[in-house]
Amino acid sequence: MEPRPRERLAAAGPEALSETELIAVWLGTGCAGRNAVEMAQDLLRSFGSLRGLLTAPSDRLAAHPGIGPARLAQLQIVLELARRHHYEALRAGPPLTDPRMAREFLLGELCGLAYETFCLIYLDSRLRVTGFERLFRGTIDCAQVHPREVVRRALEVRAVSVILCHNHPSGIAEPSEADRVITLRLREALALVDIRVMDHLIVGEGACISLAERGLV
Repeated sequence: MEPRPRERLAAAGPEALSETELIAVWLGTGCAGRNAVEMAQDLLRSFGSLRGLLTAPSDRLAAHPGIGPARLAQLQIVLELARRHHYEALRAGPPLTDPRMAREFLLGELCGLAYETFCLIYLDSRLRVTGFERLFRGTIDCAQVHPREVVRRALEVRAVSVILCHNHPSGIAEPSEADRVITLRLREALALVDIRVMDHLIVGEGACISLAERGLV
């Protein structure tokens, strides 16, 4: 008889478990004649992938048979703990002198969202991260970015420089003409108060493009 996911977890650690087994451990028990592993398999089929499951809208996930408010809350807490862990690592790490250093955090933070959101990473004079903030939330294809609000918030947190970042819900990270225009507008607006735009990072499906690396900042 094959060991159950919890037994395998105790014996070999979480890295030894498959995606199905990890989900089954989260579920704990099954429902309606299905055990936790069968239910986990059904969730992966319904949402297409692990990422599809973890980034699914709360109402859609809660409506899935066997999930309910309690399991949804558990999943949300786990995801938030992971997000805060990555953010703490970003803040505690070395100065952000290389765009690659912010990519892992942003891919976890923004990849897979069904809406566009515009964010700022705040930096001090030594290029150390002092904060991260989602400023604007858009629809499926755009976010209205207000330079005045960006300048106000950067001044309030006493940022010396910033990294602009946003996602493309389409999954294609290539910068649009609108991305180039807003980058220049924000760079000019922030320069008036002596705040430097270090980069603009665009997150797609599994990719994060740096406009600075392309000479567009």
